[in-house]
Amino acid sequence: MESVNIPTDVYKDIVIKLDEITNRLVNPVKSSNPLSEKWLDISETCQLLKISKRTLQAYRDNGILSFSQIAGKIYFKVADLEEHLNKHYVRAFSSKKNKRYECNGQ
Repeated sequence: MESVNIPTDVYKDIVIKLDEITNRLVNPVKSSNPLSEKWLDISETCQLLKISKRTLQAYRDNGILSFSQIAGKIYFKVADLEEHLNKHYVRAFSSKKNKRYECNGQ
């Protein structure tokens, strides 16, 4: 095994930089820019969720989806939409009752 000799101050700088990199990987810095998050307007949201504008209006009226309004223009955070979908995610399950729906290659 070879050994490499480097000055102590260079070695300390390398260790400090490695610690900084490790810290950033373990504790990622969240962006301080609030607009760095993706926002969608009504038509983009309807297209993404494959719902009508009326359904989206009902989701807003019933407090199902959060939104932001600026001078009559409505925006939805992509993160809020994803959170809502994940919260209502239903895992697939297997039961004898559902066996008839399985594909059998016919």
